[in-house]
Amino acid sequence: MRSMPRHIGIVGCSAEGAALCYRTICLESPLRMGGHHHPQISLHTHSLGDYVRCIQSEDWASVAELMLDSANKLAAIGADFLICPDNTIHQALPRIAARLPLPWLHIGEVVAREASRRGFRTLGLTGTRTLVESEVYPEQLALQGLHYQRPDAAARAELDRIIVEELVRGVFGATAVTFMQELIGRLQAAGCDAVVLGCTEIPLIIHDGNSPLPTLDSTRLLARAAIAKALA
Repeated sequence: MRSMPRHIGIVGCSAEGAALCYRTICLESPLRMGGHHHPQISLHTHSLGDYVRCIQSEDWASVAELMLDSANKLAAIGADFLICPDNTIHQALPRIAARLPLPWLHIGEVVAREASRRGFRTLGLTGTRTLVESEVYPEQLALQGLHYQRPDAAARAELDRIIVEELVRGVFGATAVTFMQELIGRLQAAGCDAVVLGCTEIPLIIHDGNSPLPTLDSTRLLARAAIAKALA
């Protein structure tokens, strides 16, 4: 008799990132489970506008409460553990860690462990300006003995604009791809041996096939880690 996989709860933020994570779980679980099988998955997300308003005003306490509300709703409908396919809002996670109703699989920890497993030593960080300037990844990378490089201020600002004005709206233009390739090239020149795609929409335009450096796709890595946890 097949044992029941754990129920995955997704705390969503932006549509593209949450959809890619959900889709990856559904498409890759059958490789482990057979047939068309995947674990139960539930998704809750507040309006992206509510998150953006709080982030832009640096109201991380309110970001944390939005995350906690989603977590509580997912727990109430039977989720066994939580994931969040949004790197930026992980900055608020420590504020609610003691109040979470369920275990939370941290996206930064998943990426850092994969980087260590693959033998990388210095990672380039990409994502929203808020994420890149935060300690979300540096803290997790340090636990694995890894180093990192941040893009310069001008690059952080332009990448933030591309993410907020284009990628989260489902706009994936050639100019954004070229910008990302040039940015990753500069990170490579600065000594990085891989790049963290630390916005969950970036994998929709950049991948190992068009990146100057090997990529660490935070969205799909989180989805795969969730599958493994659900089936453990």
